Amino acid sequence: MASIHDFRTWKKEGRAIPCLTAYDAPTARLLAEAGIPLLLVGDSVGNTVLGYRDTVPVTMDEMLHHARAVRRGAPDTFVVVDMPFLSYQVSDEEAVANAGRILKESGADAVKIEGGRPRVPTVERLVSAGIPVMGHLGLTPQSATLLGGFKVQGKNAKSAEALIEEAKALEEAGVFALVLECVPAEVAVEVTRALKIPTIGIGAGAGCDGQILVVNDLLGMEGGYRARFVRRYASLDEIITAAVVRYSEDVRDRRFPNDEESFHLSDKQRDEFERKRGRPETA
Repeated sequence: MASIHDFRTWKKEGRAIPCLTAYDAPTARLLAEAGIPLLLVGDSVGNTVLGYRDTVPVTMDEMLHHARAVRRGAPDTFVVVDMPFLSYQVSDEEAVANAGRILKESGADAVKIEGGRPRVPTVERLVSAGIPVMGHLGLTPQSATLLGGFKVQGKNAKSAEALIEEAKALEEAGVFALVLECVPAEVAVEVTRALKIPTIGIGAGAGCDGQILVVNDLLGMEGGYRARFVRRYASLDEIITAAVVRYSEDVRDRRFPNDEESFHLSDKQRDEFERKRGRPETA
């Protein structure tokens, strides 16, 4: 299993860190077998799996449910779990209690929280309690409404400089890595240069220390919508739909199941069965 120390070492060595989201055991197993060193159980489970409009409705219980599944599927991979909306903003005490639940009840290795300077005391409190924390700056989906929607952040000099300073503050508070979402590539490069901890980009250009995508987007299971920063590596929407259509046609035309896909009685079992049913034995 990769460790926080490994991630720092990889940054120093210039070794890029591939990360992906995961929400269930089968997917986590496949991603781990493919060599992904860090899996994020994102609160994006809300809109990718649970059918919510966004991440805000996701609960602690839902996050724990999916985190446990991912840990079972990838027992030897570093797993980070998003803390859902209002699980850490109410008080630092509640944040510690909820983060502790995530680590204890799911077996995850770390938690992720969104936000800059207002979250610095929370990060400090979590880290002092022995809980590894990943930060998240730029577009923070839980507070997207306050940011004016799902828009690129840090587009002018003032906001870009503020983002860099917030990144430094989070690093000083103790985060072991920092997600940069929807940030101009030039700004992300400056943040990356300013920090000793790894930056993980999503829509933040190639200059970050690592990259993360929502696995459903990468695999083409996003229901038609594709963000500008997403690269599709498969089109599972089409593949799955075509497979299900063929299955449905085979069922309707009675081509499925065929004889090889069915179980049968032995001759002795058939004779006994038919005798009990009052039918003559076969010759």
